[in-house]
Amino acid sequence: MKFVRIWLPVTILAAGLVLIAVRGGDETSIEGAAALWGAGLSVALLNWLHRVGVSGDSARDDEDQARAYFDRHGRWPDDVPPRHP
Repeated sequence: MKFVRIWLPVTILAAGLVLIAVRGGDETSIEGAAALWGAGLSVALLNWLHRVGVSGDSARDDEDQARAYFDRHGRWPDDVPPRHP
């Protein structure tokens, strides 16, 4: 997973630099490098968006657990328990 999140975008971005170096920095190599950089940044952005989307699942799981607790005990988990005289 670390390869897809980090090394794949870095490899694509580096390929753009290699393309410029190999072709000597002509106009075609710069256009190709720009396309590769766009692809590398797109992969990085999609990875980030996926991570943001997945992080919402834990909040949803916490809410489900709190609702189950409420169904069993009649109060929310962070409420102070009632005092009995």
